[in-house]
Amino acid sequence: MDIRLPAEFAIIARHFKQLAGPGALGLADDAAVLTPPANRQLVISADAMVQGVHFLPDDPPETIGRKLLRVNLSDLAAMGADPLGYLLTVSVPKDTPDAWFAAFAAGLAQDQAHFGISLLGGDTTSTPGPVSLSATVLGHVAPGAALTRAGARAGDFIYVTGTIGDGALGLRARRGDIADPDGFLAGRYRLPQPRLGLALAGIASAAMDISDGLLQDLGHVCRASGLGAEIHAPLVPRSPAACAAGPAWLPLCLTGGDDYELLLAVPPSAEAALLAEARRGQVPMTRIGTFVEDAARFDVLDASGMTMVIPQAGWSHF
Repeated sequence: MDIRLPAEFAIIARHFKQLAGPGALGLADDAAVLTPPANRQLVISADAMVQGVHFLPDDPPETIGRKLLRVNLSDLAAMGADPLGYLLTVSVPKDTPDAWFAAFAAGLAQDQAHFGISLLGGDTTSTPGPVSLSATVLGHVAPGAALTRAGARAGDFIYVTGTIGDGALGLRARRGDIADPDGFLAGRYRLPQPRLGLALAGIASAAMDISDGLLQDLGHVCRASGLGAEIHAPLVPRSPAACAAGPAWLPLCLTGGDDYELLLAVPPSAEAALLAEARRGQVPMTRIGTFVEDAARFDVLDASGMTMVIPQAGWSHF
């Protein structure tokens, strides 16, 4: 009887074992054994990425692995959580070369070191295509400190981190629809920046990350909190590259998604504390509007104060 290591497990041993943390048992068992930090609550989230939807077939595998980890870490950042570990599922065609796994794992290793997280386990399977990936990320917060979408109050300011629209424009740049001479926009599409490390408990009353478009995700916070919103489109921060694309692309910046920046509800009394925390963490922070009492109101105002008509608020898979 042949008891040599099956090909699947050889790939795991060759490329993923090096990523395993202490609770992963060397990726040699059926599950991980994890002891959460004392007096902390677990925060758990999962995201999937599919070739042709979340990344392009010719994207470098090392950036695909890093993006997968980062979009999941962005969910932890939105809850105010610190990363702990993650589970990984990889489904690829049988003829995927070993070099793809090597580069994919190298990208994960790079970001694991940067963000202080390790692999706990997962699964590898073959598929006729396309490449499908998912990660389940675990984090931790102080009891009762997790931020949710439901805590916003009328009069709270609407803040966002970073710049909005780069990811959506980056996809258009990769497809050749707009110019991207220095590759900045494509880089933002391939490698979002999760805003981990901000101490937002006691400052923000609600939060979420912007993945499906600023307007659509703002709508999620409004519905969860029973509020409406008014934002001023000229205040929405855009990078120099996004501004250079021209005003015709502003609606896409507001709705396109793939930003993975934070959307925050902040009481006026906590604004100074928010800006101080943003300076400490060196994270750009911009106020773009206000939550309002009228839940039926959702206004996006242009530079003249007129309501903009935007047919679709954001990305939907269905």
